[in-house]
Amino acid sequence: MVFIFYKISLYLHSLREIGDGERLLSFFEDKMKREEILDRMQEKVAERGCFIVDSEIGKDEDITLTIDKENGSVSLEDCEAINDAFLAVFDKDIQDYSLTVTSAGLDQPFKVLKQFQKAIGSQVEVRLRNGKKIIGLLSDATKEGITLRYSLKETVEGKKRKVMVEHEEIFRMEDMNSVMPHIVFEKKTKNK
Repeated sequence: MVFIFYKISLYLHSLREIGDGERLLSFFEDKMKREEILDRMQEKVAERGCFIVDSEIGKDEDITLTIDKENGSVSLEDCEAINDAFLAVFDKDIQDYSLTVTSAGLDQPFKVLKQFQKAIGSQVEVRLRNGKKIIGLLSDATKEGITLRYSLKETVEGKKRKVMVEHEEIFRMEDMNSVMPHIVFEKKTKNK
C-alpha cells in the first residue's frame, strides 16, 4: 500500500512541477468526468482526422468513446491510435477504468453537427417529433436545422392518380427526434 501512495504522490508532485498539476489533480480527485474527457481528447482525436461524437461513462468507470472520421470511414487503426492516446492522457495506474473506442454506427442517429455536415448529399431518414418519418436527400445542415429534399405521392388537381411531388423543406433541430443515414440493401441478380 505504501508503494501505491508513493507512486501517486510522486506522480502528482511531477505534475505540479510542469505547471499543470492543479487541472490534472482535479481529474483524479473524483470519478472521470465527460467534459474533461472531451476537453483533453479533442485534439488527439483530431490528429487522426476524426472527431468525437459522444463519450459515455458507465458503471465502474466503463468509458465508451464514439468517434467519426472527417472524410471517409473510421478504421481499426484510428480506434487503436485513439485508444493509445487516451491511455497516454489518462493513466490507468492512477485512475482505474475500462475503455472502448468505437465508430459511430450506421444504425445510430446523428449527435453532432459534423455528422450532419458530413452526410450532406446523401440519403437520410428523419423522424419528426409529430411521429412523421421522411426519407430524403440532406442538402444543408446548420446548428439551427437541416434542409431536406424529398418526394411524396400526392393528389394533384387534374390527375386521377397520385403523382410524385418534389419538396425541399427546412426542419428545425428542435422539431426532429432523430436523423440517421438511410441504408438500402440491393439484391444481386444472378447472371445465367
